[in-house]
Amino acid sequence: MTHPASPARPAEPKRAPAPTGSAPRTFRLDIRTLSLLGVLAVLIVIGGVTQPDSFLDTDNVQLILTQASVIGVVTVGMTFVIISGGIDLSVGAIVALASVWATTVSTQEYGFLGVLFTAIVVGVGCGLVNGMLIAYGAVVPFIATLAMLASGRGLALQITDGNTQMVTVDSVLKLGERDSYILGIPPLVLVFAAVTVIGWLVLNRTTFGRRSVAVGGNAEAARLAGIDVRRQRLYLYLLSGLCCGIAAFLLIVLSGSGQNTNGNLYELDAIAAAIIGGTLLTGGRGTITGSVLGVLIFTTIQNIFALNNMESATQQIAKGAIIVAAVLVQRRTANTHS
Repeated sequence: MTHPASPARPAEPKRAPAPTGSAPRTFRLDIRTLSLLGVLAVLIVIGGVTQPDSFLDTDNVQLILTQASVIGVVTVGMTFVIISGGIDLSVGAIVALASVWATTVSTQEYGFLGVLFTAIVVGVGCGLVNGMLIAYGAVVPFIATLAMLASGRGLALQITDGNTQMVTVDSVLKLGERDSYILGIPPLVLVFAAVTVIGWLVLNRTTFGRRSVAVGGNAEAARLAGIDVRRQRLYLYLLSGLCCGIAAFLLIVLSGSGQNTNGNLYELDAIAAAIIGGTLLTGGRGTITGSVLGVLIFTTIQNIFALNNMESATQQIAKGAIIVAAVLVQRRTANTHS
C-alpha cells in the first residue's frame, strides 16, 4: 500500500547572513580617528590665533614633532601592552636607566654603535624582566612594573650619582643638528614615523597583532584557541622594552646627555595618549593611529601652554581632565554597544 505523496513545501527564502559586527566597529574607529584629527585641528587654530608669529613657525613645528617623537615611540610599545590587557608603569624609569647606562664614559668609548646598542639592550633587558615576572611568575602587571619603576630609577641614580652625563660622541650629537635634517625633517621624527608604520603593520597585518588583541579580549579563550598566552605576554613586554630603548637613544640625541630624571612621567603620558586614541584599559581594542594622534594632541597642548607662559601645574591639570574625559567616553561607548 502506497501512501500519497505529501505536497511539496515551498522553498523558504534565503536569509541574509547576520552581521558580524566588524563593519560597525570599523565605522566607530573611523569616527574616533576623525574626531582626534578634529581636536588636533582645533588646537592648531588656537595656537595660531594666540601666538600667530611663533606657533606656526617652521622651527616650532619641528620642535613639536621632535618632542612628540620620544614619547611617541614609547607610546607605540605601551599601546601593544594595554591592548593585551596589561600595563607598564616602568617605561619612564627604563628610558632613564637606558639613557644613563648608554652615556657612561666606558660606553661612549665604543662610539655611536656602542651608545645605540647599550640603550636598546638595557631597554630589552628590563622588558625581559617585566615579561618573565608577569608571564611566568604570575605577578600582577601593576606590581611587577611598579617594582621595575622603583628599581630602574634607583639604579639610574646610582650610576650617575645625581650628575648629568654629557655626550661626547660627535656622530650622536650631529643627529640633533639642523645639518642632519632630511628635507627639513629631523631624523628623530623619521625614526618615530618608521616605528609607527612598523607598529601599525605588526598590529593589523600579522599573527602577532591578532594574538595580542585576542589575549586582551579574553585570555582564557585565546588559550583554548591554541595561543601560548604566557609567551605572548613575554613578547609584548620585550616589545615595550625595545621601544623604551629606542626612545632613550632619541632622548640622548635630543638632550645631548643622560640623566637619572629622564623619562619623568612618561608612563602617564604614554597611557594617556593610548587612552585618548581609543585603546581600552581593559584590553582587546586599540589602534596605533589613535595613539599617535593622542601623542600629537598632548604635545601640541604643552607647546601652546609654553608659548603662552602658562604654568606647568595648569598643564598637568588639563592633562588629567582630558584623561578622565576620555575614560568616561570609553565607558559610555562600551555601555551603549554592550
